[in-house]
Amino acid sequence: MNWYKGKKVFITGGSSGIGKSMALLAAGYGADVAIVARGQARLDETLAELNKIGKGKYFAYSLDISDEEQVKKITKLALQDLGGLDVLVNNAGVAEPGYVQELKTDVFDAMMNINYFGTVHITRAFLPFLTEQQSGHICNVSSVVGFMGVYGYTAYGASKFAVTGFSECLRQELLEHNIEVSVVYPPDTDTPQWHAENEVKPGETKMLSGTIKVMQPEEVAQIMLSGIASGKKHIVPGFKSKLIYWANQHIPSIVRLFIDSDLKKYARQSSKR
Repeated sequence: MNWYKGKKVFITGGSSGIGKSMALLAAGYGADVAIVARGQARLDETLAELNKIGKGKYFAYSLDISDEEQVKKITKLALQDLGGLDVLVNNAGVAEPGYVQELKTDVFDAMMNINYFGTVHITRAFLPFLTEQQSGHICNVSSVVGFMGVYGYTAYGASKFAVTGFSECLRQELLEHNIEVSVVYPPDTDTPQWHAENEVKPGETKMLSGTIKVMQPEEVAQIMLSGIASGKKHIVPGFKSKLIYWANQHIPSIVRLFIDSDLKKYARQSSKR
C-alpha cells in the first residue's frame, strides 16, 4: 500500500468503527490523517493511537457534519493543518431501523441530515480545493441498503440511496477535474453503531440481516483502502455482499422473490407463537 505514503487523508466518523480502522491503517501506510466525529472523548483516544504510529501528521476535530457552517470552518482548518488533501472519506453515519409507521419524523430527518446532507456538506466544502488541484479521490460510504431495499430501513435506506445517487452524479461532474469518486456498500459490520441498531431492529430485519456474515471493521477498512488506491468506482466488501450486489443488478426479480419468501415464512412462524 505504498500508494498512501505522503497522502493527505480526511475521514469523517473517524473515531470509531470503520472510520477509525481506516485512519489507523492509512497512518500505518505513511499517510497524514485528519479525522472528525462528534464525540471528543473517542476522538482523543483515536488521536493518541494515531500519534503512537509516529509516521506522519495527525489531527482530530469535533464536528457535527450536518451543520454546514461548522463544516466550512473545520475543513478550512484541516486543509491548513494537513497541507492539502488527496483522499476524502465520507464515512460518518447513523442508523435507526424500525417500522415505518412507528419511526418518529425526526428519525427520518436525522438520517438525511447526517448520512446524506453531511456527505454533501463535506464534499462541497473541499471541492474548490480539489478542483483547483485537479486531482483527488472522494470515497462515499453507502450501504448494502443503499442499492437494495431491506425491511425496517425506510429511513436509513432512503438516506443511503441518496448517497449512492449523489456519488454517481458527482463522478460524472468531476471527470474533467481528474477527481475519482468511489461508493462503498458495506454489509453489517461489528461497530458500536451496529450494536446500537440491534437493540431496536424489528424481528424481520434481524432475520434478513442474519443471512449475511458480520464483518470486522478492520477487514472492511482494508478493502476500502485497497479499492481507493486501485481507483474502483464501486467497492463491495464481503463475498456474499458482492453476490447480492450482482444479483440485484442483473436478476432483481429473483432477489425480491427470495426476500419476500423469507418474510412470508417469518410472518407464518410469528403468527403461530
